[in-house]
Amino acid sequence: VQLVESGGGLVQPGGSLRLSCVGSGFPFSSYTMRWYRQAPGKERELVAAIASAAGSTNYADSVKGRFSISRDNAKNTVYLQMNSLKPEDTAVYYCNVVRRSVNYWGQGTQVTVSS
Repeated sequence: VQLVESGGGLVQPGGSLRLSCVGSGFPFSSYTMRWYRQAPGKERELVAAIASAAGSTNYADSVKGRFSISRDNAKNTVYLQMNSLKPEDTAVYYCNVVRRSVNYWGQGTQVTVSS
C-alpha cells in the first residue's frame, strides 16, 4: 500500500488549496479514504472521510462548510478542497486508509495559513 499526497503550501487567510492523494497497491475504489491533520504540539485529528462506492462523506466540525472531500476512483485519487482557510488550519495533512486492520499513511503535506 502506498499513499502519496501533494498540493500543500503557503496560503493567506481566506485562501484556498486542493490536496491530492494517490493510492496504489490496494483496490482503491473499495476502501473508505480519510484525511487527517496534525498541528505542532497537537494530536493527529480526523478532518474528513469519504466512503468507497456510494461516496458518503463526513467532516470534523471545525471544517464543515469550508472543506470538501471527493474521490476519482478511475485515478485512484482522493482530494481535499480547502476554502476559507484559517491560521488554525495550519498543519501537516495526511492521507489514510485502513486495510486488514492496518493503518496506512502517506508522507504528509504541509499546509501553512499565514499572512
